[in-house]
Amino acid sequence: MGWKTIFEEKKCSADEAMKLIKSGDRVLLAHCVAEPEVLVDAMVKNKHLYTDITVSHMVSLGEGEYSTHEHKDVFTYEGWFTNAKTRLSLIQGHGEFVPVFFHQIPELIKNGTFKEDVLLVSMSEPDEHGYCNLGVSSDYTLQAVKSCATVIAEINDQVPVTFGDTFVHVKDIDAFVINSHPLYESKPAKIGTVEEAIGKHCSSLIEDGSTLQLGIGAIPDAVLSQLKDKKHLGIHSEMISDGVVDLYKTGAIDGSEKAMDEGKIVVTFLMGTKKLYDFADRNPALELRTVDYVNHPEVVAKSSKLVCINSCVQVDFMGQIASESIGTMQISGVGGQVDFLRGAAMTKDGKSKAIIAMPSVTRKKDGTMVSKIVPYLDHGAAVTTSRCDSDYIITEYGIAEMRGKSLKNRARQLINIAHPDFREELKKQFKERYNDDF
Repeated sequence: MGWKTIFEEKKCSADEAMKLIKSGDRVLLAHCVAEPEVLVDAMVKNKHLYTDITVSHMVSLGEGEYSTHEHKDVFTYEGWFTNAKTRLSLIQGHGEFVPVFFHQIPELIKNGTFKEDVLLVSMSEPDEHGYCNLGVSSDYTLQAVKSCATVIAEINDQVPVTFGDTFVHVKDIDAFVINSHPLYESKPAKIGTVEEAIGKHCSSLIEDGSTLQLGIGAIPDAVLSQLKDKKHLGIHSEMISDGVVDLYKTGAIDGSEKAMDEGKIVVTFLMGTKKLYDFADRNPALELRTVDYVNHPEVVAKSSKLVCINSCVQVDFMGQIASESIGTMQISGVGGQVDFLRGAAMTKDGKSKAIIAMPSVTRKKDGTMVSKIVPYLDHGAAVTTSRCDSDYIITEYGIAEMRGKSLKNRARQLINIAHPDFREELKKQFKERYNDDF
């Protein structure tokens, strides 16, 4: 039977596809931009068909309706990452959170630790050989296609075709729902004076020929905006967003000095705007690889001049980094921060750097400022990055180097890059804690 016949026979409506989900199933949503909006909406709409459904995923850009109190009689949300749309279920007690390093997820799906029954995923139209493309998300999504008993694909002609670990034949999919709509977008954040200053400090640590790992938001974009005069930069990153496109077009990024995957922008997922997705479409300079390759510390360690830039919620005097919770409230997840920090520490060139970059303060809803550099992490906060793993901490006020420094010297450096309004109080806390003058 030819692939076109297979494809035609498996086409159905979203409501019909939802009948493939059975009570008691664990339903996995493809990651981030690959989350199939129409299928997820149909699953919630058809909740009368089910009992005891667990919905799992890492980053979600959808509405998260399955995680609400209204639907808790049918759906249990299980997050490997969480955000504003889903975290309320954790606070209310009917949602679950599982701490996990990003690079481990494909193996946990493969070996059944995460036993996922149904995958809901967005893909491109099949090509002339019968292969659909994951487009924006290889990460754990490709392994889920292989491991889940049932795969339901939303075929969207606006999904880009990307190279790497991204091709899936129509014979490996159980149902196709045809739609056409724009992909989820994450608009570029505004770069203010604080982010610009942080970007300048970060860029001072980046040499020509460096390989970069970046996240999303104003700080990564501010860093990229400072690198236009650099040469032969490479990308080996969990993800990229629009800022990389601009820097690539200036010629600063060419990957010519990468220690592996020379000349290639290598990521495990994309999250940006149509500008990024158009750039990625059929672009041989960019490859999406699975996260157990991209993020695995042993793979990351093969890089040269690797500079990893991530962010956090708090840093304490010892260099402990909380990036995923505010006190006991889970607000996100570990993601790939520790994967890359540890990989950078294992590189052999002696020039790799792991940076935690953040504004010195955060503002509450009433406008009051709170220092992100603190004597102690908030009660109950998860330590995302241990004090032994921390390297460089950067705020708009400067750079603090942690590796190889004593606890007192770490604290002194951190206080020096704290917001001026908090330094005197932090110095008092230093003296009380260490019984020594600042």
